[in-house]
Amino acid sequence: MPAIGRHVSKLSGYAPALPTPFDAGGNIDSAAFEAFCDLQIEMGATALVVCGTTGEAPTLRPAEHAALIRVAVRVARGRVPVIAGAGSNSTAHAIELTKDAEAAGADAILSVVPYYNKPMQSGLDAHFRAVAQSTGLPIILYDVPSRTGRGLADETVARLCEVPNIIGIKDATGDVSRPMRLKPFVGADFRQLSGDDATALAYITQGGHGCISVTANLAPGLCRHMFLACRQGQIANAQRFAAPVMRLTAALFAETSPAPLKYALSLRGLMSPSVRLPLVELSEQARHELAAVVAELDERYAEHLVGKSFLVFNSHRQAVAG
Repeated sequence: MPAIGRHVSKLSGYAPALPTPFDAGGNIDSAAFEAFCDLQIEMGATALVVCGTTGEAPTLRPAEHAALIRVAVRVARGRVPVIAGAGSNSTAHAIELTKDAEAAGADAILSVVPYYNKPMQSGLDAHFRAVAQSTGLPIILYDVPSRTGRGLADETVARLCEVPNIIGIKDATGDVSRPMRLKPFVGADFRQLSGDDATALAYITQGGHGCISVTANLAPGLCRHMFLACRQGQIANAQRFAAPVMRLTAALFAETSPAPLKYALSLRGLMSPSVRLPLVELSEQARHELAAVVAELDERYAEHLVGKSFLVFNSHRQAVAG
């Protein structure tokens, strides 16, 4: 296995599920995305997760999907793995997206449970095996029944972990008992990553390896310190960091993600708040409430939040390097 593949197979900690910035014309803002990828790595991201739910993947054209992956790969330069969303409710389309992501340089694939058509567990098993056979990349299953209408049964996960390149799961069920329940069947090396910021700390304390996170986009320092304190058995310290993380998480999910996240990042000067239909931007009232939460956290935790100062720092560093 290549070095970066081994890195994915041991993935832990917080990895941001990156939003996709759009410009005034509704096109991808590649410069903003490039700067944001670099910023997240500088602030301790353990991977870059692109073209997922937070990245508005359903609205991306195939060329845009591949272009985003290439930008992330170019920025990462092997420092962290790039995990590309490549799921569909059509197995043939999921395979096509997976092959395109591999060609674009992705280090691993995030493959969602097929949505809308509600396949049986045997169909889910066959779907993911077919995707796995189409690529040499590591695959992380993505279980998010609140969006897909169908969840992966524990028994199905246990069978799929026998496929050599299926190496983990992004678990957005909110079931914090699942890591302990699955471990005897999938082993300690199978990556169990929370996909639900609200329950991530509890998930990690029960044996989870980390979180693919929306909140970490805005508060990477808080998320990292919370995770490290938990791993070191410093539960009281972890809970101290968890309080502002939970406050921010609640605000970021008060409306459909990623509209709140993109508005919060626009307050930091990092990207436009624009989203693509059928998503819409926040109402004035929602903007006011979210801005108040961000301002409140800034008073105590500014050094742990992304901000303009880090973007200026990156621009200066790149200018000096150039």
